[in-house]
This record gives sequence, C-alpha cells and structure tokens, in this order.
Amino acid sequence: MATVLHVRGRIMVGVDDIRSDLWVVDGRVTFERPTGAGHEVQTVEGWVLPGLVDAHCHVGMDPEHGIDDTQAEPQAITDRDAGALLLRDAGSPVDTSWMHERDDMPRLIRAGRHIARTRRYIKGLAHEIEPEDLVAYVRHEARRGDGWVKLVGDWIDRETGDLGVCWPAEALRPAIDAAHEEGARVTAHCFGEQSLRDLADAGIDCIEHATGLQEDSIQTFADRGIGIVPTLVNIANFPSFAEAGRPKFPTYADHMERLFQTRYAVVAAAHEAGVPIFCGTDAGGQLPHGLVADEVIELGTAGLSPTEAIGAATWSARAWLGRPGIEEGESADLVVYQADPRDDLTELKRPQQVVLRGRPVGVAAAP
Repeated sequence: MATVLHVRGRIMVGVDDIRSDLWVVDGRVTFERPTGAGHEVQTVEGWVLPGLVDAHCHVGMDPEHGIDDTQAEPQAITDRDAGALLLRDAGSPVDTSWMHERDDMPRLIRAGRHIARTRRYIKGLAHEIEPEDLVAYVRHEARRGDGWVKLVGDWIDRETGDLGVCWPAEALRPAIDAAHEEGARVTAHCFGEQSLRDLADAGIDCIEHATGLQEDSIQTFADRGIGIVPTLVNIANFPSFAEAGRPKFPTYADHMERLFQTRYAVVAAAHEAGVPIFCGTDAGGQLPHGLVADEVIELGTAGLSPTEAIGAATWSARAWLGRPGIEEGESADLVVYQADPRDDLTELKRPQQVVLRGRPVGVAAAP
C-alpha cells in the first residue's frame, strides 16, 4: 500500500503565501487532497518551510585540501540533517557530481574548482593561473560545474602586505562574458574594496563575503542586481585571521579587523539599498557543516527582518538559484518545525522533520 504524507499546520510557501495542508504523493507536492482508496496516510504537523539553502559551502574540501568521497558524504548529510536541502558548492578541488545520483543527498549546485591567481590563494585548492589563461579556465569550469564559476577576486598580496586584487580589471570582462556564453553565472571571493568595483564593472553575478562594500559599490550592486552571500558566521573568524598575519603583515591585520568591525553595518546598508542577499555559511573551509540556521540568525542580527532572513535561506534563494520551493507537482523538499521561526530564528536549529524528495530523512525520520 502506498504511503501518502499529509503535512498540516502553517506551511510557508512564500512571504505572503501560507497554506494549512499539503500532501506528498509519489514524492511530489500537491495541495489537493488525494482521493480513492489504496494508500496509507502518515501525518506530520508543524510550521513548514521549503528546504533551506546554504548558498556558499564546500562539499569535498577541508581547510587545506580536497577530501575523498567517504569524507565528503558526512559533510552533505550533516547539512541535510540541519535542514539544508539545497547546497551551492562555492568551489571544490574534487568532483562531487556523484552526489546527484544519491536520493539521500541534498541537491547540489557545483561551481567547479576555484580559479585563483598564482600564489594568491590557499595552496592546493584552486587552479592557480595567470590572467592570459583566465578565459580558458573559466570556460573549462563552466562546462564542468552546474551553472556557476568561482573566482578568487582578492587575497593577501605579500608585496604590499595587504589585501590586493588578483586580476587586472581588463582581464575580467572577457572571462565573465565567456562564462555567460557557456550558460554559467560567475561569483567571486572578495574581502576587500577594489575587487568589488572591478568585478561589478566586468558584469559579475554575485560576490561571496563582500565585506569591502562601500557606499558607491553598494549602489552599483543594487542598480545591477548583483547578489551577495555575506557568510557572516565565517567573517567571525576575521580577528583570528588578522592576529595570525599581524607579525608579518600588520597592515593586512588592521584591514581585516576593520572589515570585521563593520560587517553588520555593511550588510545592513546593502539590504537598505536593495542588494539581493542570500544565506551561505562557508562550511568546509574554516567551519564545520550544518550551520545554516546560525547564518540565518546572523542575517537577522545584521538587520534583515525574520521573514527576510528566512527568505534568504528559502524561497528567495531558491528563486535566485532557479530551483523550486514548495510548489504544486514539484519534489517535496521541506522542513518541519515545532514553532514559528519568525518569532524566534533559533527555532531553525531544531528541525522536527526533514523531508527530502518526498521521504523523511535524518535523525528525525526515526520512529
């Protein structure tokens, strides 16, 4: 006998769209009550959100190198059990496309491998190239990934002792144009100020971290609809980065400390200006996986309303990434909570039930 999952309570399909019931039939959402005999009904009650989105994580990577499939698998499962059912992998040195074939794995959007300037990123994680090769490598990663390419826009410049742009401005437009020709969007790691301006002028689609946004660049991002993924849970590490670099690079250390101190104000100003903001943790770098709720809480601290912060990790993020939420006929990827997370964002840390591809999964799925 087929099992139908009846989800009832408060189902937050979108900002202004809250339903009281849905059914999961053959793994898909319907808002119409199934008719006829021949099925067993299992009921779940609570506050329901579309599966959360971690729009910046690294599956298959630890802080220093790529890891094998047996180590990558628990990273993805940890995210899944935290309610993150759609992951945008923002750069990995290993091929994790095998996860597409696993029904128990979160849905994964891969950006391929980072593309960095020679000796201007963490050793072993990126293609390290010179500007004349940028277009070719962007095309390669656009074809290898799932619609995104990841550049390293700035990094410490050991000659100046401070953050510095990685690419001459004139090299960026042809590379971004090449990605767009291949049907991919481009994002970039950026901590500092000038790389944001150069990449915006070159037609970038998104910036990761974006701590260096200034009044002029915020307006440019808003005018052009360039999204940012602030990764505030990782920006919390900036003081330790600063102190580690201070003996050799005091200017860099002071710069990183300033970027840390202004992090909430920058996100608040970007939000006020209308810059699209999405939730991402940077898990797999310095941080463990499973922190999506913590990042939503941080976005709330930075000035997004609870509904906006939730949207940055649900309906808004899914629309931006071109993936459905809770919609008629679409795969049932959803998370159930005991209470309204809009009243207390920490509720997101306590999922009662995770449903992926129509099946209860994780610890909460146990009888």
